[in-house]
Amino acid sequence: MMRVLLVDDQPLIRTGLRALLDAEDDVDVVAEASNGEEAVALAVELAPDLVLMDVQMPVLDGIEATRQIVADPRLEAVRVVVLTNYGLDQYVFDALRAGASGFLVKDTEPAELVQALRVVSDGDALLSPGVTRQLISEFVARPADVVTTEAVGDLTNREREVVALVGRGLSNDEIADLLVVSPTTAKTHVSRAITKTGVRDRAQLVVFAYETGLVQPRDRDASTG
Repeated sequence: MMRVLLVDDQPLIRTGLRALLDAEDDVDVVAEASNGEEAVALAVELAPDLVLMDVQMPVLDGIEATRQIVADPRLEAVRVVVLTNYGLDQYVFDALRAGASGFLVKDTEPAELVQALRVVSDGDALLSPGVTRQLISEFVARPADVVTTEAVGDLTNREREVVALVGRGLSNDEIADLLVVSPTTAKTHVSRAITKTGVRDRAQLVVFAYETGLVQPRDRDASTG
């Protein structure tokens, strides 16, 4: 059972999301919050599996609320998925840098939204139905400075290659096809890279790939054809 905390300052949106998720046998909406401050408090109290977080809210916005949840050691297992509008695309990278495990646009098809939450809850992929791979690359490629980290040196050459492919938005199956290995092997490489880099999940591995320069903005074209 996936336990979800809904966070949005618009009651109508929360009601619609609750109705959608309550219809699923494997989803339990444990609470709702109307601002980021409430979200952080409820996350600490309830430790949900996943927080579906709006960006623009009063009192405390979704980016800062995400940052506080991710930074709390008591909430290590909690995943945050940020809800955004197409007009708020500039917030996408801020959300990922704050520690979000993914993002969704509010006009995502209901079935895609539910499936996306399941995938993110499983830690399997950074998923954003309705947002193209180019958009992911564009906004993840906007760190102020490329940073260096000892974690890069801990990666094997193949693991660096895999991290770069994850940063370009490829799935495990696509990585397996490109490297001519099995999907299980590709998944193992990704898991080892996550462990060695010390990042939280696959979404944060994408951020790591760009911030350390393993992926450059020009690499977008290679992943999108």
